[in-house]
Amino acid sequence: MPYETVIIEKGEDHVAELTMNRPDYLNTFNSAMAEELMSAFLELDADTSVRVILLKGAGKSFCAGIDVNELAGKSTLEYREWIERMERPLVIISRMKKPVIAQVHGIAAANGMGMVAASDLAIAAEKTRMGLTAINVGLNCVGPVIPVSKCVGQKKALELLFYGNLIPASDALAMGLINRVVPDEDLTSEARNWAKELAKKSPIALQVAKTAFYNSENMAYEQRFAYMNEAFARLCSTEDAKEGVTAFFEKRKPVWKEK
Repeated sequence: MPYETVIIEKGEDHVAELTMNRPDYLNTFNSAMAEELMSAFLELDADTSVRVILLKGAGKSFCAGIDVNELAGKSTLEYREWIERMERPLVIISRMKKPVIAQVHGIAAANGMGMVAASDLAIAAEKTRMGLTAINVGLNCVGPVIPVSKCVGQKKALELLFYGNLIPASDALAMGLINRVVPDEDLTSEARNWAKELAKKSPIALQVAKTAFYNSENMAYEQRFAYMNEAFARLCSTEDAKEGVTAFFEKRKPVWKEK
């Protein structure tokens, strides 16, 4: 389908770049972009030519939150429906089969920080700043704080939620919100290379790993082992698993059959 607020670019390296494209508004979420992001995620997750999704923001920043121009004049029920629409992209990532890597620069605030935390992996430029900033305008980030809290724990999450400060990339790295920090001028190449490296792995193994991890996340400790072991057993019966082991013994690169 044609998109107006996001851009999809698919490479021969099995990496798809999904760019939030409202640069004049610092890629803040409006209803159109929230809905198009959802559609784009589902489209890419279903595309067999795509193995890894690189999530980016056009212009000066990754995403500065939600467009407050849509705030006025709603009933309580309409506000609930509206905020649920804005947060669906944060929820859908964990339900997708394919890994999503956030490529972060500039500002990642409120819903933008939530998108970073909700992504499976994240790489950021050194000058990036991020925070749960809605408290500063009399609102709050109780939706985005959910994925953030899973990354940083309760005390740090509440500090971010209550104070609304923007933190540097170095602090976000120390908290576990992002995986890597690179010089600003290297972000595009480093993110793409990181995504390309991941796309060389068995697509089946990656998808089973991600799905099993999220599905078992809230299980009891022993139940999680049982679930993971069942997932591993299913994976062992795939053609990719057989090909991977054979290629290891034959000292060659595997040719994934994706089944």
